[in-house]
Amino acid sequence: MTELKEQLETLKSGFDKDLAVFQEDVYQDLNLGDVESKQKELEELKVKYIGKKSEIAGLKGLIGKFSAEERASFGKAISELDKEFKSKIAGAEAVLDTYLILLRIERERLDVTLPGIRPRTGHLHPLTILRQRIEDIFVSMGYTIEDDREIETDYYNFDALNIPEGHPARESQDTFYTTTGLALRSQTSTVQIRAMERHGAPLRIIAPGRVFRRDTPDLTHTPMFHQIEGLCVDRGITMAHLKGTVTEWLQRLFGKETVTRFRPSYFPFTEPSAEVDYSCFNCGGSGCRICKQSGWIELGGSGMVHPNVLRAANIDESEFTGFAFGLGIDRTCARIYQLDDIRLLFENDVRFLEQFR
Repeated sequence: MTELKEQLETLKSGFDKDLAVFQEDVYQDLNLGDVESKQKELEELKVKYIGKKSEIAGLKGLIGKFSAEERASFGKAISELDKEFKSKIAGAEAVLDTYLILLRIERERLDVTLPGIRPRTGHLHPLTILRQRIEDIFVSMGYTIEDDREIETDYYNFDALNIPEGHPARESQDTFYTTTGLALRSQTSTVQIRAMERHGAPLRIIAPGRVFRRDTPDLTHTPMFHQIEGLCVDRGITMAHLKGTVTEWLQRLFGKETVTRFRPSYFPFTEPSAEVDYSCFNCGGSGCRICKQSGWIELGGSGMVHPNVLRAANIDESEFTGFAFGLGIDRTCARIYQLDDIRLLFENDVRFLEQFR
């Protein structure tokens, strides 16, 4: 009898040792696959200790061989040990099942069968679309793109461009000034001077960018708008080169049938100067709403670079000549897309901008 009790103690000690690897803190750092492996191991432990061929099942078969007095005591000890094994295994199974459920929920919380949410992709602003089209044309013609500061000194904004003291453009009614006397550039012509100072001559550039003037916002005016300035300086440059260049890029933008015309005008930084018009891209010159029934659309100013401007940039005007032109792309963009109000381009209304995908 004593030997059997020692056997039961050894069996219980082995069970407790094998069950220790299924404590709750064991599962915290395991993934789903590891926990499923633990489940199989627990099932094997269950078969080992309380299965039909387990050691405790064999001991139950020996109960009948004992005397009546010993049978009751031995049977009770085996029964209690069997219940203890089953209870502890059931507790371990409950803990393991809980972790399995949590890990499976975590794995399956992303339902790949649900319809996807298409991300909203952005697109370029209509002004950017037009600016890049113009840049591409000029780059293909051998021009480089220059950029520079938007806050300028009086020298680069006016003096170097041959705009004299007392000129209306220098007044605070027309130009934004800072408290330190600097000015927000009122034209991209300022880039001409800085580019000539940096690179010298010969030179072929375009300078797209923002400019600022004290205009009251309305259908055709805003205090901030976009310009593109073109400049070519080399030996033997004439008005013929200016006309050919402007006509060529307009025809590449609007079509080979586009016709240009140059009207005499005055700008302090060019001499001679001319306003440039081109035939309406919508009606071909017959007259429509876009060209106000005239058949022509005004592009901007142009002319031969004034000798004073070349001298300000340390370029020898006796050796080099050049032409320059400038245009506001905001109004051109509004005409292309038939917008009645130029302010629509700056209001950031998504309902409006979505139309230009």
